[in-house]
Amino acid sequence: MGTTQMIPEWRTTADEIWAVLNRTAKMQEETAAQMKETDKRISELGKRFGEAVEYMVLPNLVARFREQGYEFTRASSNPYVTDSKHAILAEVDAFLENGDKVMIVESKTKPSAYDVKYHVKRMAKLRAYADLHGDSRKYLGAIAGMIVNKNIKDFALKSGFFVLEPSGVTFSITAPSGSPREW
Repeated sequence: MGTTQMIPEWRTTADEIWAVLNRTAKMQEETAAQMKETDKRISELGKRFGEAVEYMVLPNLVARFREQGYEFTRASSNPYVTDSKHAILAEVDAFLENGDKVMIVESKTKPSAYDVKYHVKRMAKLRAYADLHGDSRKYLGAIAGMIVNKNIKDFALKSGFFVLEPSGVTFSITAPSGSPREW
């Protein structure tokens, strides 16, 4: 008995094969589009969590830093610093200031080592911008997060940042040992 007689169900036409391949390609395109939409929604959700951190922290920020011995008279959220002539661009989550100090707060849902390193770079940019514009105030930094891993907290503190994290109905501030870093 020949092979063609043993398994006739394996026989198919080229048209049937192309139809299956086309259906598979269409399903792959639909899956890719769904994945892209899912990625977009997850990204938007991450941004919303970041905004929630900002809105939870900002209203009490001035009062909580007052408890740490810092009297800030002005607070704003999400200001941009731009100086195209000197290639300086920075976005700030929270900006507190008074006559001699400025506090720059970066808020994340779950801060990472990258976030801490990036905030160090942002602080250097803001210090450069201040120097270019005759602002001699001391610049201090803080990292705020809903979930702050101990290693990241230690890294942020060693980098000279205050760390703001949930504590009951509000949040706590941990100061770096010694004096906070000034930019």
